[in-house]
Amino acid sequence: MNRYHKSVLVNEVLFYLNPQPKGIYIDATFGGGGHTRAILTKEPTCRVIAFDWDRVALEKHAAEIKEEFGERITLLWGNFAQMQRLLKKELNITQVDGILADFGTSQAQIFEKEGFSFAVDSFLDMRMSPAHQKMTAAYVINNASERELATIFFEFGEERYSRKIARAIVEERKKHAIERTKHLADLIESVLGKRGHIHPATKVFQALRIYVNKELDNIKMLLQQSLELLSEGGRLVCISFHSLEDRLVKRFLVEHPCLVGNKGFEILTKNIVVATEEEIGENPSSRSARLRAAQRC
Repeated sequence: MNRYHKSVLVNEVLFYLNPQPKGIYIDATFGGGGHTRAILTKEPTCRVIAFDWDRVALEKHAAEIKEEFGERITLLWGNFAQMQRLLKKELNITQVDGILADFGTSQAQIFEKEGFSFAVDSFLDMRMSPAHQKMTAAYVINNASERELATIFFEFGEERYSRKIARAIVEERKKHAIERTKHLADLIESVLGKRGHIHPATKVFQALRIYVNKELDNIKMLLQQSLELLSEGGRLVCISFHSLEDRLVKRFLVEHPCLVGNKGFEILTKNIVVATEEEIGENPSSRSARLRAAQRC
């Protein structure tokens, strides 16, 4: 099963990105290549440079997409937070006509990489790219102070019982190191009890994933780089999957308006763009997707 396959809001991405003839476009999060393929198909003379710091994603889908689109597709292994540097170093490119960033975590990463899902018992790793990162979620859980853990769970998971959970973790790790997803998930469930169809550990796992991978910091860096990378009239399209990501994008666009003599953005989406009921029916993970777009001026 190809868990990378279902890209969200594809029609909406094409509308707002509006790929032009001979244009150069960035897909900051290649995944399974769904958005990249759609862009290249929509405008048969444009070029896409796709990034992913998950080497497995690139290895799985590189050959197929290169065979289909040839020199029009370039794949780069690396974090989109380093996009500007990698473009200059590897391709000598300093400006592009559009940037697409889908901040969602793929189902493949959740179910196939260690530590992301409490539905599968595995080591609490949670690193998107072990080659680029040293700190695991297990290290955080077993070494951060009670106060630090509570802050992580509250700020990155918006978990209202963050202090209670942090206290329980600190007490538990005095007896046994917490190194497996099931151990952590069961501990949280024992503290909070069951919560209907949503597992009580959901927000804590989200918080740890964001913290370990510095996801919000990476988004901030991508947004800041877009000011320099996008040519005048270039488009920025961002897809978020929770309020923390969406808030960063919204604030950035508001804080960088079009002003005379200043690089900024004209917001194209006065309200967030969401999936249609038809798409949600076909791809339930699109339910939480939120798209914002802007044009560099």
